[in-house]
Amino acid sequence: MAKKTTGSNSISRRRLLTTASAGAVLAASPFRINLLQAQEATIKVGFPVPLTGPYGTEAQDQVRAAEVAIAEFNEAGGLDGRKAELLVRDDKLNPGEAATRTLELIEKEKVNFIVGSLSASVQLAVNNVTKERKIIYNSISQSDEINEAKDFSKYTFHEALTPHLTAGAVGRYAFSKFGKKVAFLTADYAYGHEMVRGFQEAGKALGIESLVDIRHPLGTTDFSALLPRIQALKPDILVISNFGRDQQIALKQATDFGMKKSMKIVAPILLYTGRIAAGAQAFEGVVGGTSYYWGIEDKVASAKAFNDRFRKMHGGKVPSDYGALGYAGVKTLLMGAKAAGSLDTDKVIAAVEALKYDYYKGPEYYRKCDHQAVQSVLIIESKSKPEKGESDVFNVLATEEPSEKNLRTCEALGHKS
Repeated sequence: MAKKTTGSNSISRRRLLTTASAGAVLAASPFRINLLQAQEATIKVGFPVPLTGPYGTEAQDQVRAAEVAIAEFNEAGGLDGRKAELLVRDDKLNPGEAATRTLELIEKEKVNFIVGSLSASVQLAVNNVTKERKIIYNSISQSDEINEAKDFSKYTFHEALTPHLTAGAVGRYAFSKFGKKVAFLTADYAYGHEMVRGFQEAGKALGIESLVDIRHPLGTTDFSALLPRIQALKPDILVISNFGRDQQIALKQATDFGMKKSMKIVAPILLYTGRIAAGAQAFEGVVGGTSYYWGIEDKVASAKAFNDRFRKMHGGKVPSDYGALGYAGVKTLLMGAKAAGSLDTDKVIAAVEALKYDYYKGPEYYRKCDHQAVQSVLIIESKSKPEKGESDVFNVLATEEPSEKNLRTCEALGHKS
């Protein structure tokens, strides 16, 4: 007759069965499923940009370039296997619309980060929402104001150039070469105002004379009443501080008026998309600045790698200047998360602050006081005839290397040292 098993062996067996049963219940429970889902959840990047309206061409290229950053991150394994997703929304170049779309991205889509905007006023509206909700935001549109203490928060990063930096670089180049008597034709909103201020600040040291600053509303289609007033003043330089379609139309009409024969035309930003759309004649000989031009790939390895990937994903096209900012704005936050090994907001902020990166144009980093990207500015001139295909539209005349000395100081922005 077999003995009954008693004592510790029996207890151990009962415990084992109980533990195994509990484990099976846990594995099948909603709690366990939710835990796994949380571990494997997609990293969501909200991307509000003006897909419709006068800046639609530039915004669509920002989306295409941002898709490159997402693809590279995912193919490299993501964050411990977690992949990223881009959630694009049309902000319609309207601050109220942008705030609404951003709030929806945060509250309904539960995004981890926000990147985007293509207007100074729109990005401030987005920034107001993100800092209230404690969501990291990387702006990819030029603005001086977003860096100022009254608008800045620890959640705010600014990958784009600032008007002070852009206009300063172009002004230092142009005023030393083309003359001191300067007329301004300016878009009457924050972008134009800040650009003119940047030119005038740079011009103080060079002794420029500001003859006039004629302002026009966004979406102007006829400059014929304004241009003769400028011609009558006989400036050495005409600075046209506007953007998108406004820039294309203004340059076409200035060319038609024969203004290039008597003055040098300068723009703080020359848009690749604008040059392609308007053609060589309108832009011929115009000097300006840019954060990026695809043609630097001959000298900058990271530009070549970025361009090649963009070409592969988007039918052989090359990225535009503002498009490249879409790439960098997304890439820096994803790489910050990867460096932090976490999506914890404070850890990601610290990791992005510590980045020393060269993703597409040469070395960059974020200044600690205002999270401004310290980077180069390219001085470019529009070509009359492309030499390397239809995309070969600019010559790079000079490069102003990254330097905090060219930015407004932290103290001037209201940040305490």
